Amino acid sequence: MLLQDLKPLTRAPLIDPFGRKISYLRISVTDRCDFRCVYCMSEHMQFLPRQELLTLEELDRIASAFVARGTRKLRLTGGEPLVRRDIMQLFRTLSRHLETGALEELTLTTNGSLLSKYAQELADYGVKRINVSLDTLDPDKFREITRRGDLKVVLDGIAAARRVGMRVKINAVALKGVNDDEIEQLMLWSHGLGMDLTLIEVMPMGEIEAGRVDQYLPLSVVRSRLMDRYTLIDDPYRTGGPARYVRVKETGGLVGFITPLTHNFCESCNRVRLTCTGTLYMCLGQEDAADLRAAVRGSMDDTALFQAMDEAIARKPKGHDFIIDRRQSKPAVGRHMSVTGG
Repeated sequence: MLLQDLKPLTRAPLIDPFGRKISYLRISVTDRCDFRCVYCMSEHMQFLPRQELLTLEELDRIASAFVARGTRKLRLTGGEPLVRRDIMQLFRTLSRHLETGALEELTLTTNGSLLSKYAQELADYGVKRINVSLDTLDPDKFREITRRGDLKVVLDGIAAARRVGMRVKINAVALKGVNDDEIEQLMLWSHGLGMDLTLIEVMPMGEIEAGRVDQYLPLSVVRSRLMDRYTLIDDPYRTGGPARYVRVKETGGLVGFITPLTHNFCESCNRVRLTCTGTLYMCLGQEDAADLRAAVRGSMDDTALFQAMDEAIARKPKGHDFIIDRRQSKPAVGRHMSVTGG
């Protein structure tokens, strides 16, 4: 009998060498996306052959192993997770951990292009909160950033998610000279609809056509600009991720800041990331990884899988090596963000 067929087991939690309990697993279910955002992908991406991807059953098996070892939050990412064929099957099977109480939250990060199609099903499978990546409210600029996206489709998807009762958080990458003049507008729009906003510094991952030094906008600058017009009050709210939040007194909403370059929060990192090929990255900003696919495909028993997980977490580093510098022409990490998952 496999682990995924059992009721939740009491097993030793996964704890890294620095005493951090691993309670959050992000799973990239595909490296494919229907957008080609300029800070994330090359315009002409070469995607993985489909035969290299874990099956949905294998993804479920690994996720269930993490749940058995104390993971309380699963986030499905991509690429764009909703473009994966039959992806609702995985949400359905993983939702059993919500029903037993072994899992606290099942969620996803999406570009919103397929939310209108899947919002009701996601809600039915226990997804109560989602992140939607949206960097601009200007239709022309949106198409330029995504190279092919339709802003109206995404806005309709957000509306569909809100109609079925899901809480939506907007994620926006701060891009110098692109959307830096829109951040206030994004905040007011998000808060006006009862949605929080998280701002993210561009990350040096993978070769792209644009220079990331030219894209990089420190969020310390953004925060300073917002403070010129609004009252920002530090807030203890946490979602399990790296964002640190302030509440905007004038709107009542939250703004989060993810600052891997100007100020990282590695000391409290409780996350690991699984790729669609079964590679486990213990840190987003480091290349060291573990092969869980071999453990899953090598045995029907989960002993080898648990052992591989233990060995991987024992190598989790204290922090990442992200840096953006004009003297450093190559990205800090060779793989694209779409490979690892957001």
